[in-house]
Amino acid sequence: MKKFWAKFRPKNKNPDGVMSIADHLRELRYRLIVSLVAVLVLAVVSAFFYNPLYQLLLHPYQQAVAVLAEVAPNLNPTPVIEGVTTPLTLAVKVCCVAGVVLASPVWLFQLWRYIAPALMQNERKYALIFLGCGIPLFLAGVAVGYYVLPQAIWVLLSFTPQAIPVTNLLEINSFLSLVLQLMMVFGLGFVMPLVVVGLNFMGVVSAKTLGKARVYVVFGIFLFAAIATPSTDPFSMLALALPMALLFLAAEVVARVHDKRKARAQAQ
Repeated sequence: MKKFWAKFRPKNKNPDGVMSIADHLRELRYRLIVSLVAVLVLAVVSAFFYNPLYQLLLHPYQQAVAVLAEVAPNLNPTPVIEGVTTPLTLAVKVCCVAGVVLASPVWLFQLWRYIAPALMQNERKYALIFLGCGIPLFLAGVAVGYYVLPQAIWVLLSFTPQAIPVTNLLEINSFLSLVLQLMMVFGLGFVMPLVVVGLNFMGVVSAKTLGKARVYVVFGIFLFAAIATPSTDPFSMLALALPMALLFLAAEVVARVHDKRKARAQAQ
């Protein structure tokens, strides 16, 4: 096993963080392999809890249907599964996304380890802060995406024509794909401001640059939220865009504090 990992493990890096392009690519390959192995292992573990996970993901739909039963009793949404292989692909999809969520501490740590060589030695102490903020932010984004689902589902299903009784057949595979995409988009969206802070610490972008681009970034956040959220309702878009905009402003404040400390240290 050690020999297997030795093929992918990058060579010892220089203390000053200087690496060639080939070393960067080897480092990236190693970090990706570690992250993928962690995701796959936890996806296999999640397979043993597939039924509870399935019920959890379908709970927002049940909440939306309960609201529709009071508001629009003529509607009759019915979940269906179409195709012979669909149950298998559905199970694989649910377990893989569960693996990504459960393995978030691992792949966030690998992301930091990939960025860390570009930092000064005294800045690498921020690894714990990065993980301590990144993991809760990702999980909070996933949770927000999950909890806005009932409202989004209710709004979308309410457009079903009611003049004549009609049965709305909800294909479970497509529905759960929508749920999983929404949760992952929210999770990654909440982590993006932390990446901005990481780029600032690496010296790639300054707080002054962030301030000048603030209006464009906020506009881009709302545009990204409108495009990235699989559902077309405004509630999902605002639930993603507003926290991302606030987190970006917080990231800009952190970057300004860091740049001021860095300038004072260089002046001494």
